[in-house]
Amino acid sequence: MSKVIGVLTAGGDCPGLNAVIRAVVTRATERHGAEVVGILNGWEGLMHGRTRSLDRDAVRGILARGGTILGTSRMDPYVHGDGYESVRKTLERNGIDSLVVVGGDGTLLSALKLSQEGLKVVGVPKTIDNDIAATDWTFGFDTALEIATEAIDRITTTAESHNRIMLVEVMGRTKGWIATYAGIAGGADAVLIPEIPYDLTEVADVIRSRHRRGHSYSVVVVAEGIEPPPDVARPQTEVDAFGFERLGGVAYQIAPVLEERTGFETRVTVLGHLQRGGTPTAFDRVLGTRLGVGAADLAVSGAAGVMVAVRGSDIVPVPLEEACADIRGVDEATYDVAQTFFG
Repeated sequence: MSKVIGVLTAGGDCPGLNAVIRAVVTRATERHGAEVVGILNGWEGLMHGRTRSLDRDAVRGILARGGTILGTSRMDPYVHGDGYESVRKTLERNGIDSLVVVGGDGTLLSALKLSQEGLKVVGVPKTIDNDIAATDWTFGFDTALEIATEAIDRITTTAESHNRIMLVEVMGRTKGWIATYAGIAGGADAVLIPEIPYDLTEVADVIRSRHRRGHSYSVVVVAEGIEPPPDVARPQTEVDAFGFERLGGVAYQIAPVLEERTGFETRVTVLGHLQRGGTPTAFDRVLGTRLGVGAADLAVSGAAGVMVAVRGSDIVPVPLEEACADIRGVDEATYDVAQTFFG
């Protein structure tokens, strides 16, 4: 009897998800003779029995597509259900031997808990934030970085034309990988990230110094997860339908403070969901494919409680406990590279 592999995508959507799905299905069915069951809408589908059979023909032509053909949701079996008992019926009804879970830190933590309850789980790290521990890179980050960098390039020209300070807010709930890398790639004059405390007086001094040297515009990149200025009241936090905090808009709190302290007109652009929509880059297509192939091999072999990770140029299995132990932030050496060009 052939093995049955389940695959689901959970949490926020991310460029490259379809590359992973395609790789898992094709590798498992064509190389190993396994069956693959797609779980619809993430954990919600696993909890409510929403599935579809997947074969190679079902995943043809999806490599370049953004989003996920399986759908996703913010529902979680440990937040909105009873853990393994919430998904057991779907697993048994479909005869699923192993589950490939594609997701970020929250999704992988739930995968770890299911593994500890006895389910064979293989995780695939997915987030544009690039902040999952135990892996050097996550797919989706490169695409988000390209989008953010292009936006900074475009905003720079209009900033220069109008002699303005332009704040570009990018995603980064707790870590500032997109902001730091996009700031370096786009030549930002300051980058504000959650890992590094900031002082708007110092930022204003940098900008005024820059303007005194004859540069009549400045571009500041802001990660959405930074704390607002200490002298500005923190807005009431909104949550989504599943109880998770919604971020975005901190740049609008910073802008009037910078404008007051520099005397220069300041405008804001919030990139938001643009960063994780649309066609994945070639890098993310290849990375997603490599991770999907690795996950399929592990799932068919009966591996449990592991995640496929990027280590150097290799795809290797690592314990899910290691992947969920912490959230990986921007190191000081990388931020120092960006800081070299401030002002």
